[in-house]
Amino acid sequence: MADFHRIKRLPPYVFEQVNKIKAAERAKGVDIVDLGMGNPDLPAPKHVIEKLVETAGKPRTDRYSASKGIGGLRRAQANYYERRFGVKLNPDTQVVATLGSKEGFANMAQAITGPGDVVLVPNPSYPIHAFGFLMAGGVIRSVPAEPTPAFFPALERAMIHSVPKPIALVTCYPANPTAYTASLDFYRDLVAFAKKHELILLSDLAYAEVYFDENDPPPSMLQVPGAMDVTVEFTSMSKTFSMAGWRMGFAVGNERLLAALARVKSYLDYGAYTPIQVAAAAALNGPDDCIREMREIYRKRRDALVESFGKAGWEFPAPAASMFAWVPIPEKFRHLGSLEFSKLLIEKAEVAVAPGIGFGEHGDDFVRIAIVENEQRIRQAARNIGRFLKGADHTLHNVIQMPKAG
Repeated sequence: MADFHRIKRLPPYVFEQVNKIKAAERAKGVDIVDLGMGNPDLPAPKHVIEKLVETAGKPRTDRYSASKGIGGLRRAQANYYERRFGVKLNPDTQVVATLGSKEGFANMAQAITGPGDVVLVPNPSYPIHAFGFLMAGGVIRSVPAEPTPAFFPALERAMIHSVPKPIALVTCYPANPTAYTASLDFYRDLVAFAKKHELILLSDLAYAEVYFDENDPPPSMLQVPGAMDVTVEFTSMSKTFSMAGWRMGFAVGNERLLAALARVKSYLDYGAYTPIQVAAAAALNGPDDCIREMREIYRKRRDALVESFGKAGWEFPAPAASMFAWVPIPEKFRHLGSLEFSKLLIEKAEVAVAPGIGFGEHGDDFVRIAIVENEQRIRQAARNIGRFLKGADHTLHNVIQMPKAG
């Protein structure tokens, strides 16, 4: 049977290759320290779980829910945006609840993309930022991921040399996988650029609350005057409240774009389970001490990661935000490419990381390290890697040098 059209447009899922090796090693009894997937290991807040338990199992709440989110949840998200960013949202027209930010992104792509439409996507970037549009029939043009002065000339070149003219630009700050952060001044320039070129801006703000400088919290693009005219922003409960498996997120911003998203979703789902939505509203309306505790745990883990890996001979700067470090592959291994190097770390150091190539070809000199294990396990990973690095010249004689993935 021939491959299906949309499946043929998708490249092999790089992370699956790493996962297979990881599973094989664990099946042999090897203790793998898994710093690969950004899967929070912290518990959801107690008051959120209590609200879920209180609401579940009742005839009224076990029925189909609302595709765009129950009113109380949308109001809670609007209140959060006003408290956190000073941005006022109409919960009826400017907030849509999604089954995590990933689903929201994918269905927004379905809503706005026509066959052959060009979308500007950072490279490297989280896979759904590109693949959502590929599955919707669009075409991806890569732009830089880092918000430096070189960003806008690159955007201008992309606009000039793309046929047809791009319809949208994706951003993600704090960034997955790179942990780059953006300033409000950068967003001001971006909104002006989008209006000049009639671009839709799709901002992934899933890591809004995972930052380490209390005096410099990540801004929302919607804080820029006029951004609402061209922007939809996606947030998630996954990292902020350690509710990854609950699949609860939001799209907020431009009314016309959100109406299109809501219409697509109305054909595809009945929304999240109502008790999950009620509990998510309790999280957004509740005390924020659990958010501060989450930040402090990740800050300590980040510090342990940078310090212990540095002592092991693998130095890199401390990320300012997100739950990731974007780490250059040590020079002597760079010729292998990130996939082969990641496999090597599992087999020789019993540590799993995410290969940079999985986030785009411009990520192949890097790996992404997630701080999803406790400090003790992170230091154990560093010791393992230290031994591997010291003995690499003796243990790599049987490793075939692979060309970089391209």
